[in-house]
Amino acid sequence: MIEETLLIAQLKSIQTKEKAFRQLIFLYKERLYWHIRKIVISHDDADDVLQNTFIKIFKNIDKFNQESKLFTWMYRIATNESITFINKKAKQRNINITDYQQELVSSLASDDFFTGDEIQLILQKAIAILPRKQQLVFNMKYFDELKYNEMSEILGTTVGALKASYFHAVKKIESYIKKYTD
Repeated sequence: MIEETLLIAQLKSIQTKEKAFRQLIFLYKERLYWHIRKIVISHDDADDVLQNTFIKIFKNIDKFNQESKLFTWMYRIATNESITFINKKAKQRNINITDYQQELVSSLASDDFFTGDEIQLILQKAIAILPRKQQLVFNMKYFDELKYNEMSEILGTTVGALKASYFHAVKKIESYIKKYTD
């Protein structure tokens, strides 16, 4: 906690902001990338959204009020940037979000950056058909191994609602996988 407090102070100081920001990127780039990638699917899009996320963090660090952990605040920004990106792309293509995400997942097999096997591809397809909130909750809990209280801060919802969303997401995913593997 002392290290985070020091980093935040350095990020808010004009003299140390750039150096501290490079440190921040070093510390959190990979975790944020994979969180974003699970939402936007494409490697190139994830890179773009990650860059936008760090720009937003850099511009708004002075507004960070330390009511939550720095990572939680950044995670919320990355989540919002990812959702905005997906919504914008779907709107540009004049299709709904679910259809757009299904297209993205279908293109994963030919993505040079996707190293998963067939069952992982089926899992990604199952996640893509979930409602947005269930997708986020499932990814945060299953892949990112976040605790419910952390997710509550990021998504601004109760722990009970998150547990229910995760439960329903798991049931839907199990049903989808069973249908395609039997």
